[in-house]
Amino acid sequence: MPRKRKLLAQLSTLQNSTSFPQMDAVEQLNTTPGADPSPKSSKYFVTEKKNSPQLQEDFFNQPCVSLAKSFLGQILVRKLPDGRELWGRIVETEAYLGGEDEASHSKGGKQTQRNAAMFMKPGTLYVYQIYGIYFCMNVSSQGAGAAVLLRSLEPLQGLEAMRELRSAARKAPSRLLRDWQLCNGPSKLCQAFGIDKAFDQRDLSRDAAIWMVPGQDLPGEQDVVSTARIGIGNTGEWAQKPLRFYLRGNRFVSVVDKKMEREMAARGHSPGS
Repeated sequence: MPRKRKLLAQLSTLQNSTSFPQMDAVEQLNTTPGADPSPKSSKYFVTEKKNSPQLQEDFFNQPCVSLAKSFLGQILVRKLPDGRELWGRIVETEAYLGGEDEASHSKGGKQTQRNAAMFMKPGTLYVYQIYGIYFCMNVSSQGAGAAVLLRSLEPLQGLEAMRELRSAARKAPSRLLRDWQLCNGPSKLCQAFGIDKAFDQRDLSRDAAIWMVPGQDLPGEQDVVSTARIGIGNTGEWAQKPLRFYLRGNRFVSVVDKKMEREMAARGHSPGS
């Protein structure tokens, strides 16, 4: 028995030293959606029957810009119908501030059937379609009509499944996608994670197929680039507001703002300092 306890302790230490929490497939299948969670030390997440802590409603209940920055470094988890899990570290986001924001789908405070999720409680997914083909995924925050667009992920687990999903979505023979090409854009990450309109209005803090867990080694302010959003067209001053945030030096980001990074370097903001 002493030897068995020693081996179990060593295994536990090895599991706890991994770069991100490991999931137990058997316990995942036995998890009952909506079960009462058991609190951990932080109010932001709990542990259910899963082995991983899950970000909870209080985490999402932040002002839009704060949430957009707080997402960086956190991990998005998607459980596919066949039980496989996809993990991706969030490396790029955009904030859309609601009624006053001319680039937001909720500008003027207008609520429609399409954007209803933007007015729901923080942590609600807002998934919309562009060009009649692609999907983009947002998460509601504090403030009526405010939400954060998830732009890019760094793939961590389930990369082959992501390639399969991207290939199926593209519907045409193409060369094998490299790791950095899987989720480096809002529509690409939706393809890679199998996200479509069926995920609209789902609750990230309670859903059994998609959730977030805390990341390791979260970035500091010096690691975050704040720059203009992408592809928002003729929205006046809102086209230039620094409401896109990404991890500086991360190769999984969709578009790098070299000018802004040079300015940060000139001010003495070196990554990881």
